[in-house]
Amino acid sequence: MTAAAPAPSDTLMPLRPRGHIQSAPMPLDRYAKRLLDMIDAGRGGVGDTGEPAPADIRNAMIRLARAVDVKDVPVGSVQDVALPRPGGGGGGRPLPIRVYTPVAAIDRVSAAVVYFHGGAGVFCNVDTHDGLCRMLATGSGCRVISVDYRLAPEHQFPAGLDDCTHATQWVLENAAFLGIDPARVAVGGDSAGGTFAAVICQGAREADGPRFALQVLFCPVTDLSADSESRTKFATGYFIERSTLEWAKRQYCPPGIDLTDARLSPLHARSFAGLPPAHIHTAEFDPMLDEGKAYADALSAAGGEVRYVCHAGMIHHFYAMAGAIPYARAAIASAAAAINTALGGVT
Repeated sequence: MTAAAPAPSDTLMPLRPRGHIQSAPMPLDRYAKRLLDMIDAGRGGVGDTGEPAPADIRNAMIRLARAVDVKDVPVGSVQDVALPRPGGGGGGRPLPIRVYTPVAAIDRVSAAVVYFHGGAGVFCNVDTHDGLCRMLATGSGCRVISVDYRLAPEHQFPAGLDDCTHATQWVLENAAFLGIDPARVAVGGDSAGGTFAAVICQGAREADGPRFALQVLFCPVTDLSADSESRTKFATGYFIERSTLEWAKRQYCPPGIDLTDARLSPLHARSFAGLPPAHIHTAEFDPMLDEGKAYADALSAAGGEVRYVCHAGMIHHFYAMAGAIPYARAAIASAAAAINTALGGVT
């Protein structure tokens, strides 16, 4: 597919500490609509209303990534590393991470983004998000460390969060080995991975732990307990269906757990003060639009530094569909440039 992608600045809305810019609704992006039509016609597993097996959804997302992920983003190096787990956790299996080093950072020290892929805590992996991480590394000049955390239902909450927390701590402790400046480490993620990033920032504040330089959240899930207007409005036909979200919640959450637990729903944190600067991206046609915006508002109201961007015409997961949605490539390039501005790339 070839088309001139609209400039991100034409449709982005930065959130300032004392307000935000309203804009008229945009139509669904034509490439996103074409992709949704193809998924619907092929019944690829993402929008089915039955009770799918986790393996079926995982395989469907892998097939989708092969079809729509961007494939032509060069980086300096890609290295897979197996981390030891503390105390023999995770059944003694190592925790895989993937380190993307941009060309400019080869043999040089850089800032870093520890990244957690989305997938409702049940599906996706480092491979489904390979193109996105490559774009972020190349565009930001930062090393990107993608974490292949454990998935539910085999490993329910908080296993995935524990893995992401451990990987982040390992990166900080091994910054010299990785070629990273420990003072310029960000955490980031999309969807459920955005939840992990937000929760890790809150946990570090509560424990007087590391002060992250930035948090970068793409279409984050911030409130599992609410049924927002956007979750209702975009319940069907916009890639991630209500039925799939409810199914994933049952897989991920242990029975009887309080969905307002801030480790599941960071929008329910006791305070939003003292958290790292945030870059928060939402999509206009995403069920999680309202809670992503609400999290940006909460951080801003608490005096935080927030860059909020609502991507007009976009759907959930658009950021990992840059091979099929031209705007996604431009949007991620803009997001990566903002990360570079906030962190600096190579020193």
